[in-house]
Amino acid sequence: MSTNYGYLYNIAGWGDPYFAVNSSGNVSVKIHGVETNPTQEIDLLAAVKKAITTKNLQFPLILRFPDVLKHRLDALNVAFANAIKYTGYTSHYQGVFPVKVNQNKHVVDDLVKFGKHYSFGLEAGSKPELLLAMHSLINGSPKAYLVCNGYKDMDYVSLALVARSINFNTIIVLELEDEVDTVVRASQALGVRPVLGIRARLLTTNPGHFGSTSGKHGKFGLLEAQIYAVAEKLKELNMLDCLKLLHFHIGSQIPTTSIISSAVREATGYYCNLVNIGAPMGTLDIGGGLGIDYDGTRSGSSDMSVAYGFEEYASAVVQAARLVSDQNGVAHPVLCSESGRALVSHHSILIYDALSAVEEPSDSVTSAELISRLDELVGNPTTLHANLKSAIQSQDGSNNTSLTHADQLKKHGVEIFKLSRRLAKQLEAAEETTYAYHMNLSVFSLTPDFWGIKQLFPILPIHQLNEKPTQKGRLIDLTCDSDGKVDQFIGGAQTLPLHALEQSGSSGYYIGTFLAGAYQESLGSRHNLFGGPNLVRVESTYSLGGTFRVVVVGAGPNAADQLKVMHHDPVEMLHAIAERAKEAGHWTPTALQLLKRVFYTMPYLFGEA
Repeated sequence: MSTNYGYLYNIAGWGDPYFAVNSSGNVSVKIHGVETNPTQEIDLLAAVKKAITTKNLQFPLILRFPDVLKHRLDALNVAFANAIKYTGYTSHYQGVFPVKVNQNKHVVDDLVKFGKHYSFGLEAGSKPELLLAMHSLINGSPKAYLVCNGYKDMDYVSLALVARSINFNTIIVLELEDEVDTVVRASQALGVRPVLGIRARLLTTNPGHFGSTSGKHGKFGLLEAQIYAVAEKLKELNMLDCLKLLHFHIGSQIPTTSIISSAVREATGYYCNLVNIGAPMGTLDIGGGLGIDYDGTRSGSSDMSVAYGFEEYASAVVQAARLVSDQNGVAHPVLCSESGRALVSHHSILIYDALSAVEEPSDSVTSAELISRLDELVGNPTTLHANLKSAIQSQDGSNNTSLTHADQLKKHGVEIFKLSRRLAKQLEAAEETTYAYHMNLSVFSLTPDFWGIKQLFPILPIHQLNEKPTQKGRLIDLTCDSDGKVDQFIGGAQTLPLHALEQSGSSGYYIGTFLAGAYQESLGSRHNLFGGPNLVRVESTYSLGGTFRVVVVGAGPNAADQLKVMHHDPVEMLHAIAERAKEAGHWTPTALQLLKRVFYTMPYLFGEA
């Protein structure tokens, strides 16, 4: 029986219940979580090979598993339904997906389709996002919320009111007191009465990087006194009946349910006060913050981990809202969440191949040189003892000689100690040679959160996991930037266990970055004008008697596409270079073919077209 080396990457921790290592040593995807039967599992290596052979695609690839996306959405709704049932909560849950997390059409459309019977909606934070949300929700439930957050100018508000007028369940969330005036002007101009919400800036804080916008000094929303001031202004304008939602957001990756409970209790208190001053209300939008366990420890001790799952999260929200509502004699509100990261992270996997592996140079000062220097400092033990005895016995009227000797010996000892520690660390590191694995990717365009905020993602080879990795490696990307590398991994390690490339033969060595379906595509930069990856859907076909099929839903941009973004004209560029080549007497059909291939058919970084 072969050994499963998936434990080296804690795949059982962060990957449960969607990822495991199968008997072939490959990562398998359990598309229905714990309900997946063995015939429904998809071999990730097989899916990659099908994409690059039958679809003639090149790395890097993003493989999306819509079945996993559906399972996440179902699991969230079931968790809230169960919590509502078992606590006697008298209203229901109705969530939205914040499209800023992943604006890709296929992702948004899938969520609307999968969530239609839950009346699952969308949240937008800008005019382009509002447009795409309107288009996608045409196929959704008419009851689905279309929540409008973000800064709102006259055009944004007017577009939201138009959406309301054509029967979208649109809610404009006020984040600034001045936005009331903008809404009033737009409403009067269009003759459309709005449905409004207010974003509360809670005192409850979320620790860590993602909570920097929480608390009274946060970036978004209105403090308690401002909330009631806006309500009074609406009352004066005879528009208090328009106020039907209270929203808050204390940041992503909330680590524990105690913080969630505290935030919901505080917000529900504001909600009840608004009801008691005459606002109809109806919905409490708890925002985002439902986290995922990147490191698989379920400890909640860092930005990489949360100490709960869907069930505990839903239970904390429902119980907190019920408690405060009951205390105030207010009907239980509809509960809405804007859970994005938790819904889409698992269903998307970034795959790239290794181009080479090079042994990294050792420290510039060798261990032998350190040992030699240490010998010089220590010297003859007898002499060292004599010097110490002399320092103790030396006396003059002010003890200056003794103090001088003691100070010299102290400095001498400190230097010996530092050299000894450096030697110990170097000898320990020398036990394992480190390799630089040059990978076919750009950190800046594919995992920008790693570069920008030091977000760690689970990374591991997607095959050969029945063979022991014999090398320690860092991942080096193809950009010309010194930051273009992955040298921090889950668990605090600076290297990753990897196989020697010769173990993979001619078939290639493929690495996967997991749980990266949130934010990375929308935040990816154009560093070095490297574009995005090829996008592939892996759709299960077991109900049709098969296993899976791959569908290309987005080809990676070519060089011409990237140049156009920076306002270059590829046609003019090709013509000018051709003229220059003709003048130099080096214009050939081969040169023309090469230029056209580089401009128009090179899909991403390296490789034959």
